[in-house]
Amino acid sequence: MIESAIHFPILSLLIAIPLLGAIALFFFPNEEKEAIRLTALGFTLVNFIVSLLLLLYFDTSTYKMQFVERYQWIPWAGVQYLLGMDGISLVLMLLTTFTAVLAVLCSWTAVEERVKEYMIHLLILEVGMVGVFISLDMILFFLFWEVGLIPMFFLIGIWGGKRKLYANIKFFLYTLFGSVFMLAGIIALYLAHGRATGVYTFDLLKLYEVTYTYNVQWWVFIAFFLGFAIKVPVFPFHTWLPDAHVEAPTAGSVILAAVLLKMGIYGFLRFNLPLTLQASYALAPLVVLLAVIGIVYGAFLAMAQTDIKKMVAYSSVSHLGVVMAGIFAMNQHGIDGGVLQMINHGVSTGGLFLVIGMIYERRHTREMGDFGGLSKVMPAFAAFTIIIALSSIAIPGTNGFVGELFVLIGLFKYGVLPGAVAIIGIVAGPVYMLGMCRKVIFGKVDNKENAGLKDLSAREVITLAPIIVLILWIGIFPGHFFDLTRASTAHLAEMIKTNEAAMEAAGRTGRVSFVIPIKPRVYVGPGAFKELEKGAAPATR
Repeated sequence: MIESAIHFPILSLLIAIPLLGAIALFFFPNEEKEAIRLTALGFTLVNFIVSLLLLLYFDTSTYKMQFVERYQWIPWAGVQYLLGMDGISLVLMLLTTFTAVLAVLCSWTAVEERVKEYMIHLLILEVGMVGVFISLDMILFFLFWEVGLIPMFFLIGIWGGKRKLYANIKFFLYTLFGSVFMLAGIIALYLAHGRATGVYTFDLLKLYEVTYTYNVQWWVFIAFFLGFAIKVPVFPFHTWLPDAHVEAPTAGSVILAAVLLKMGIYGFLRFNLPLTLQASYALAPLVVLLAVIGIVYGAFLAMAQTDIKKMVAYSSVSHLGVVMAGIFAMNQHGIDGGVLQMINHGVSTGGLFLVIGMIYERRHTREMGDFGGLSKVMPAFAAFTIIIALSSIAIPGTNGFVGELFVLIGLFKYGVLPGAVAIIGIVAGPVYMLGMCRKVIFGKVDNKENAGLKDLSAREVITLAPIIVLILWIGIFPGHFFDLTRASTAHLAEMIKTNEAAMEAAGRTGRVSFVIPIKPRVYVGPGAFKELEKGAAPATR
């Protein structure tokens, strides 16, 4: 933790602004739809501008938490109101506040019923997402995690498609199931820290200071894995995602793809790797295996779809498999690529859901066979769609290229076989994405209903333009984004190297078969990492 250059609770302000916006909307008459939309847009836009101020004062040279706010909340239980962020938190925070603005803009004409309730749910959802990325107390983190579940449940359930009930129940049950295990892991850490130090706390910064026994690490890793893997979602926990994407309104799909899925990956980076380092290292082969299966499986399922939205939903399973494979390759290239690819997926896939929503508003169908030749009647729409599709398949010069390149380097450093298999799924990306462009954008206008379609409005161009800017900016100047996260990812990579060195010194590889170990093992965590920095030997049990 370092002292912030801003002596103002700016992180609390980022939570308060959308919350105040939601409260303000309660007092608007239901029939004042335009005023409600403008007010929601104003609050999300202000929050995005405030979040950009963090860039002016953020110190990129350190991995330590910045802008820390600490207030006692429930002292007798060790629960605090504790906020802070590092580089990884910062980029995800910016992605969240940026996406919230787009979510309001893309709903301007798409939602005409119960507009007030809809915008209130979007603002409350932003509160939950922002809170997740800046919470340093694990109970506070869990509360914000659950806050994000409730508005999404209503967004799908009220404004969703024909099968919204089925998709909503599936989404809710999967997520709730994972949350129960995550809470169990949090409680286990709380008790383990109390037994080790005599201090019972949910303070993540304090939990980092203790090295936990291998058995504790194992069970906590499994508990967190179930909670976060469902959210990502990692194969085979992915089945709720296509249904939720297809039935959700456009803004729901955009937020789900851009931010909510990243909450699970953030959990792996913030909790699994630092707190259960040796268990993470030991189980990395299993996670990489599931991730690589997801890359190929998701890509092949995307190739089989005729519904554009369902195709993009399955492509998310493949792309997020790339992210997970990079992170659990357990090296600097893989982690850097995985973190950047989180942002890239949010930008590109969020953009794809935006253009799908725009064409659905006009034609009320998402079947590829119902389109064709849109470049002739909607040239601006065609141009935006093609650029976003090219970024999704990682064409050089776009954002996706650099992230996938780093992940593949990290994955091949981890092992030739998983890297080679991952390439199969990555190569399948152009097949389904360019196939979609060929069927929808190019060719003849065979369907007379497409002949009179209006091109993008000024509002829709304003919504998509920032997506294109980010695609090209990250693609051409990726260093600007690596600079923000490099200190944090380098710290994780150094911890992993230290763990490997300890394993070799103990005469072990650190990798274990997928059974619970009975014999004691050397373990290394953040606490031991600090000891090693001072020249002490790693603790053993």
